[in-house]
Formats: sequence, structure tokens, C-alpha cells
Amino acid sequence: MNPGASLEAPQNDYEKYRNAGGFLSEADFANALAEVKARRTVEPHSLSQAEGMAKAAGIVLESREEGIDPRVALYDVLHDMLRVDTQGDVKRYHHSQLSDQPLFAEALRMLDDTESLAKFLKMHSAISREGK
Repeated sequence: MNPGASLEAPQNDYEKYRNAGGFLSEADFANALAEVKARRTVEPHSLSQAEGMAKAAGIVLESREEGIDPRVALYDVLHDMLRVDTQGDVKRYHHSQLSDQPLFAEALRMLDDTESLAKFLKMHSAISREGK
């Protein structure tokens, strides 16, 4: 925190994400959010995985006429960025952070969806302990 900064000052999105337990670097965080804005479709496998995980945790995904639920889109982006080693730099993250449930939890953290994240972590309590 900067000297003289008010405790009431809002944190930037990345700081909130890290304080919520997020593991991505600031660059990956920014790149993933930028990619979501550009993404118009998601892989069918990612869609069915996200829908299944959300449903099991009691999370209702939005059906959008002009696009896909942002949580699903971000999960798909993270899946592409972190699970598919096309750049050779995926090794920056621990393998347990790259499975489907932790990736979906990261999408919820990144979007500051605290209610859904709480439901999801309650069902998948091991996620919050992995890599720590």
C-alpha cells in the first residue's frame, strides 16, 4: 500500500484476485481477461465441463443471447492458456493448478464472483489447499 493511501481506496482487480488466493501472474491475469472480451465461442468440451462443474456446485450459469456466460468463457481461455503447452512456459504453474476444477475456481476468482466461488470451494475443498 502506498504511504498516505486511504484504507477505503478500492484495490485494483489483480490485487483483489491475488488476495482471494489467485495464482496467476499479473500478465497472465490481464491477458486472460483481454482474451475473454475477444472470444465469441468456446470449445464444446470446455462448455460441457464448466456446465457440469457449475451445476454440481449449485451455480446457475447465465444464458446470454449475445454470448456465453463470462465464467465459462474465462474457464475456456484459462484452459487454452494453461493446459495446452503451446508456448513452452506452462511449467510456471504447479500441475495441480491446471486441472479442471482449479481452473474453474480461478475463473470465478478472476471475475470476483465470490458467491459462486464459495459454493464451488465448499464442494471442492481440496482446491483451496493445493499448492499451498
